[in-house]
Amino acid sequence: MTTKLAAEIKNYQEAISAIDQSLKNLNLDYIDMMIIHSPKPWEEFQGKNHYFEGNLEAWHALEKAYQDGKLQTIGVSNFEIVDLENILKNGHIKPMVNQILVHIGHTPMELIEFSQKNHILVEAYSPIAHGEMIHDKTILAIADKYNVTIPQLAVRYCLQLGLLPLPKTENIEHMKNNKNVDFVISNDDMMKLKKIDHFD
Repeated sequence: MTTKLAAEIKNYQEAISAIDQSLKNLNLDYIDMMIIHSPKPWEEFQGKNHYFEGNLEAWHALEKAYQDGKLQTIGVSNFEIVDLENILKNGHIKPMVNQILVHIGHTPMELIEFSQKNHILVEAYSPIAHGEMIHDKTILAIADKYNVTIPQLAVRYCLQLGLLPLPKTENIEHMKNNKNVDFVISNDDMMKLKKIDHFD
């Protein structure tokens, strides 16, 4: 069970209350994982304010809940390197997870490598890019080469980067298909896929 601390919560006491409310709403004694949804409130997501102090307050609340056994894993989402550095330098427990947008055509290697160097698991949300990559000839050719679907290629790509992909689907057949990734993309093909940069 994973839940998120709303991006707008940048205050210790509000974060503590939100954690307790989540436990109450879910009727649980503990939650497997809670992550800060974003370093910035959504209405200011493109802004320059990184809310360093507010994120620290929210993080300290997650640390307290983790130490109290209310949360089994704590992490962040959409955090850039500067946001992670703030937590790593000033927090007591380092984030265990950073959930970020990663897919073929959008591979922030600097952020991925920084997270991995600091032993932070990177979860890749939207690894299939909302289906947009089905029209790309390079991706299609590589998928054909391995006799797999584009979603399978996309999931395997993330796995070979050392990420945990989170493909989203309500279709049971797609779900089964997405986990059938028992093949290996060659280093040359991985490089070709990394160089694709036109999907946001």
